[in-house]
Formats: sequence, C-alpha cells, structure tokens
Amino acid sequence: MGNNNLQPNKALEKKLNILSVVISIVVLALVGMMRRIKIETAIDFSFLPPFHSSLNALAAVALIAALYFIKNKNMKAHRNSIYLAMALSAMFLLSYVVYHFTNEAVMFGDADFNGEVSPAEKAAVGGKRTIYLILLATHVILAAVILPFILLTFNRAFTNQFDRHKKIARYVYPLWLYVAITGPICYLMLRPYYQ
Repeated sequence: MGNNNLQPNKALEKKLNILSVVISIVVLALVGMMRRIKIETAIDFSFLPPFHSSLNALAAVALIAALYFIKNKNMKAHRNSIYLAMALSAMFLLSYVVYHFTNEAVMFGDADFNGEVSPAEKAAVGGKRTIYLILLATHVILAAVILPFILLTFNRAFTNQFDRHKKIARYVYPLWLYVAITGPICYLMLRPYYQ
C-alpha cells in the first residue's frame, strides 16, 4: 500500500500512528457532542441519512472486493479497494456528523414523530425494536472501537510492514465489515420513522 520502496518505514509509521490517534480522538469527540449540540443552518440536511447509508453500503462492497483481491494475490486492486473503502467511510463520517449536528435524532418506533416512543408505539413494533437496538448498539460501539485500529492497520501496510499488517487485519477487517453492513441495515429499519 505504500511507496515503491518496499523497505519498512517505521519512522513514517510512528508519525502516521500519532495522526491516527489524533483523528480518532477528534472523531469520537464530535460523535459525543453531536447529540447534545444542534447547529441551526440555512441548509436542510435531513436528506443525508439515505446518502450516508449508501456510502456505508458501498464501503462494505469495497471491503468485500478488497478481500477477494488479496485472496487472489492482486495487491494493486486490493490496495485500491481499501483506498476506496476508506474514502467512502470518511465521506460517510462527515455526512453522519453533519446530519446529527443539524437534526434531532430519529427514534425507532416513533410513529407519531413526536421524539418519544410511547408504550403503545413500543407494543406496535414489538421485538423489532429490540433487534434494532441490539444492531444499533453493536454498530455504534464497534465503530467507535474499530476506527483507530483501521487506521493503524492501514499505516502498517502503507509503511510496507506487511506481516504486521496481516496480523492485525485478520481481526480488524471483519469488524469493519460488520460496521459497514449494519449501518445500512439500521438505516433501513429506521427509515419509516423519518419525517
């Protein structure tokens, strides 16, 4: 994934790892603030959920392609698929944060769109709400935990430390793929509750 010089570049990796930690902290801080802070804008960003859900779905496709390519020893296509997955994930993150800073949260089961799920609304959706909440919780928790590891895994390949890259990628990849797949599933389940 790195330059044409295939020598490991641990000095560059160290710098990239520091940048990865900073990025992870900033992202987690933004995600933590977006539910508490609402920004009024002249632009209505309520159109973003299907857009960022599509970005997540496309990132999942890119990740599956990356696995296919690496299994078939096509390093260039694997690298390009990972670059695409990372770009799509970054665009998703920007879209997601902008949406949540500018819009109130949508709640699963809130059929009357009043921002609360009444006991009658909970009864109407039954066990689907529990399934949704489990998927959402695992999606959000894993997304928060996996971000720095995605960046560290990328850094190892980018700095030509392929053995170290492979060791961590076998754990990071399935979690990243799970996050990329469950995001669109959560959106599709929540879609009827958007106004």
